[in-house]
Amino acid sequence: MSGQGPLTGKVFSGRYEIMDRIGIGGMAEVYRAQDNVLGRRVAVKVMLPQYAADAEFTQRFRQEAAAAANLQSPYIVNVYDWGQDGGTYYIVMEFVRGSDLKTAINQRGAINQRKVAEIGSQVCQALTVAHNLDIVHRDIKPQNIMVQPDGNVKVMDFGIARAKNSVKQKTEAVLGTAHYISPEQAQGKELTAASDIYSLGIAMYEATTGKLPFDGPDAVNVAMQQVSETPLPPSEINPRIDPDLEDIIMCALAKDPRDRFATANDMRLALNDYLAGRPVNLRSSRRGAAKTRVMGTVGAAAGARTAYPNAGAEAGATQVMPNTMKPAGAVKPIVTAGPGGTGGFRRIEEPPSQSKTPILVGIIVALLVVIAAAAFFLLGGNGDDADGIPVPDVIGMTVEEAEDALEEAGFVLGKVEEAFDEAPEGEVILQDPVAETLKAEGSKINVTVSKGKEQVEVPNFLNMTVEEAKEIAAKYDLLLEPLPADYSTEIEVNKIMDQSPKAGEKVAKGSTVQYVISLGTESVTVPNVVSYKEAEAVALLTQAGFKVEVERMYSDFAAAGIVIDQSPKSGKHDKGTTIKLAISLGPEPKPEPTPTPEPDPEPTPEPPSNGEGGESGGTPEGGAAQS
Repeated sequence: MSGQGPLTGKVFSGRYEIMDRIGIGGMAEVYRAQDNVLGRRVAVKVMLPQYAADAEFTQRFRQEAAAAANLQSPYIVNVYDWGQDGGTYYIVMEFVRGSDLKTAINQRGAINQRKVAEIGSQVCQALTVAHNLDIVHRDIKPQNIMVQPDGNVKVMDFGIARAKNSVKQKTEAVLGTAHYISPEQAQGKELTAASDIYSLGIAMYEATTGKLPFDGPDAVNVAMQQVSETPLPPSEINPRIDPDLEDIIMCALAKDPRDRFATANDMRLALNDYLAGRPVNLRSSRRGAAKTRVMGTVGAAAGARTAYPNAGAEAGATQVMPNTMKPAGAVKPIVTAGPGGTGGFRRIEEPPSQSKTPILVGIIVALLVVIAAAAFFLLGGNGDDADGIPVPDVIGMTVEEAEDALEEAGFVLGKVEEAFDEAPEGEVILQDPVAETLKAEGSKINVTVSKGKEQVEVPNFLNMTVEEAKEIAAKYDLLLEPLPADYSTEIEVNKIMDQSPKAGEKVAKGSTVQYVISLGTESVTVPNVVSYKEAEAVALLTQAGFKVEVERMYSDFAAAGIVIDQSPKSGKHDKGTTIKLAISLGPEPKPEPTPTPEPDPEPTPEPPSNGEGGESGGTPEGGAAQS
């Protein structure tokens, strides 16, 4: 929900000017704001009044906002400031461009599984930073995972996370989102890092299948399913899911926290193995049984209703639920007729089942343990050398740093391989044997180094529909993000007219390409420029988006250079239309008068001759001149 909110226009602490609301959840509203001191765009999260009025909540809020500000990771939304203004508590955060993972799932359904693994790996890195500071997020869900235009993620909402040493280790309420909370969170038990791993598992399950593993009519129903039911394997919903990725997700979703990954970093390494095409190692889970699908004990019936606030809240909203759940299997709700025939609920104790199934399972497990132990000793244990020395941890180092560390510990750098990975280029992402393994001095330690994210060439999306572009983008493992639509005189309506990055540029797999959809040619009103000077008329029409064609003619009524006519004269026409202007040359000049021709001169008469054939002054033939 975005747009104007009740706090739009308010300025917190004389500094943060609230602009528009960009989100609202079960506990807080988020606004876009301007930091007038540093001149930057920020996001301000404001706690809803019903929580701001709770003294215990605000005390925890103050402590934990400060703790969240200490979390430094490229995959965590930075917390810049927090405070209180007129009884309103707020957190100032980094403004992240992009959209949350939930929006992507709603728009596209199941997401490319490699992209989901990349997102999961980055979230694991964020959680590792928090868990190392004893901070449990408690509300990991797709709505709190922002996917930026470059494809990288930012985990937000650490503002409601609880440090292990904060106000209360346990509260009388369960805080979180029913569709994503862990079984122990639903039961009000103490939370650990494993709870965040479970929630991330659900987010990845939803992203790879397009569906939630548990859903129901209300939050209570969903929370009970979290405790007592095992989800369908993702491949039964989306058969294209890779078995290794499915195993990682199901390991994270183990009902018992001890059967999940021991740490978020262990889950990250498993995801990176999958992305690099290496065998996925799930033995990092606490009890080494990650591939076994563990079914939790049956708890209260899924349909039971309890007096939970927010029971009808929208799926995905963070909620506060009183901790009235009993451990799974304790009671079973029975519906009976209440007084006057109305429906009521009463709870009766139900004796434990006498089924022989647990005995058979126990026998099978015991046999498996014996077989595993025999194999362990026959194959030489875990590969350690009894008299060896521990291999140092070189993950995260450069090759040079790793070589120095290994030599200092008495080992030799062995084979160096490369693989694409989320880690920075040149950083060691895998070592063989793993850290702490006992090996003889001088043994070779092989490492795999990150080549950075795999690069792809951006295809040309111009002139495509959005559906066509999405098909192509999926083949390149790219995401698409719309920008505001615009008019175009060249690209027809509802087709892509612009994109960024441009076609042919190299980007990392999983990056986001922004596109602009054409609204077609814009129609605008033709201004009437008759009687304008030519230069003014041409400028006005050009600014309005029209082309101009000029014809000049004489006019007895307009001075030279004045527009005497235009076509078309008015109305709405497409931008780019040619407007013809008739420009005055002034009055037509009068013709010059025709001059009167002069008469031809009379010919001059020849003098008469003195004799025929004779010459002037001559004498007759044979005669002599007379005196």
